[in-house]
Amino acid sequence: MATTENAVDVAKNDEIVRQTGGAGPTSDDDFVVPSGVKQPRKSAFGVFREMPILVKMGVVWLILVFAGAIYAQLDVRVFNGSLPLADPNLQLNNFNPATGEFGTAEPLAPPSWDHPLGTDALARDTFSRAVHGSYVSVVVAIVSVTCGVIVGGVLGSLVGFVRGKTETAFMAMIDVLLAFPALVLLLALISIFEVRDLFVISFVIGLLSIPAYMRVSRANSLAISNREFVMAAQAIGTKKRTILWREIIPNVMPTLIAYAMVAAAGVIVVEGALSFLGLSVQLPTPTWGNMINQARRDIKVSFGQVLYPALFLTFTVLALNQVGDFFQRRSSHRASSL
Repeated sequence: MATTENAVDVAKNDEIVRQTGGAGPTSDDDFVVPSGVKQPRKSAFGVFREMPILVKMGVVWLILVFAGAIYAQLDVRVFNGSLPLADPNLQLNNFNPATGEFGTAEPLAPPSWDHPLGTDALARDTFSRAVHGSYVSVVVAIVSVTCGVIVGGVLGSLVGFVRGKTETAFMAMIDVLLAFPALVLLLALISIFEVRDLFVISFVIGLLSIPAYMRVSRANSLAISNREFVMAAQAIGTKKRTILWREIIPNVMPTLIAYAMVAAAGVIVVEGALSFLGLSVQLPTPTWGNMINQARRDIKVSFGQVLYPALFLTFTVLALNQVGDFFQRRSSHRASSL
C-alpha cells in the first residue's frame, strides 16, 4: 500500500516537472505552481492584514477623510443641513437670520463638547470646516489621479512600446513641460484667467500632473516590452494594438496606481498652498489651506486654529505616502515574478 502511494507521489512530481520545466517540489511547503495555473488573488481584507501597522492606520485615516467628505456633501446637497454637523459658514457670534437671534458662541473658543476643535475668529465650528474642507482635497486628488493614470498611463505605455520617432517627439514635449515649474505655471493660469471653480482647478492640476505619470509608465513599458510573453506575442503575429492593451497596459497600471497614491499627496499639498495664497476656491468655501491662512493672524491667541487644519493636511499626506509606498513595494515584487 505504501509503495502504491509513493508511486502516485512520484508521478505527480514528474507531471509538475514536465509542466514547469524545473525541479519538482522539495517539500510540502515548496510547491511549484504549474504553468497556466493562476495563483488566487488576495482579497482586500487579506491585503489589509499583511500591511504594517502604520500603513493600516493610514488606510483607516484615508477612509475617514473620504467618508467625511461624502458626509459633508450629503449634509449640504441632499439633507439641507439636517445632519448632525454644524454649518461651516455659520458665524455663531453674529445675528442668525434663521432664528432671529444672536449666536452665543465665543470666537476662538477652546475645544468643547459642542465644538470638538473649538471655534475660529468668527465663531465658526472648526471641526465642521475641517470636514467640509476635506471634500476639496479629495476632489483635487481624484481628478488629478484620474487624468494622470488614464492619459499619462496610456500615452506613456504607448511611447514606451512603439519607440522610434513617436517616443522622441512625445518625450521632447514632456521634458519641456517638466523643465518649467508646474506651480509657477499653475499660479499664472489661475491668476490670468481668475479661475476659482473647484473642478476647473482640479482639472488644471491634473493636466500638469500628466508628464510625471508618462515618465513612470514609459519606464515600466520599456521594461515590460522586453519580457518573454510580449516577445512571444510578437513572434506569433499578434497586432501591436492588441499587445499594448492586453500585455503592456495591464502590467504597467499596478505600478502606476501605486505611484498615483504618492503623487496625490503632492497634489493635496499644492492645493493647500494655493488655498493659503487665496488662489484656490473662493471663500467662504472651507479648505485646509485657507483655514490656516485665516487663523494665522490669531496664532498668538489660539494656536489650535492653525494646528488643527495643518494636522488634517499632514496626516492625509503622510497616510497617502505610507499606503503608496506599501503598494509600490508590492507591485515591484509582482513585476519581479512576471
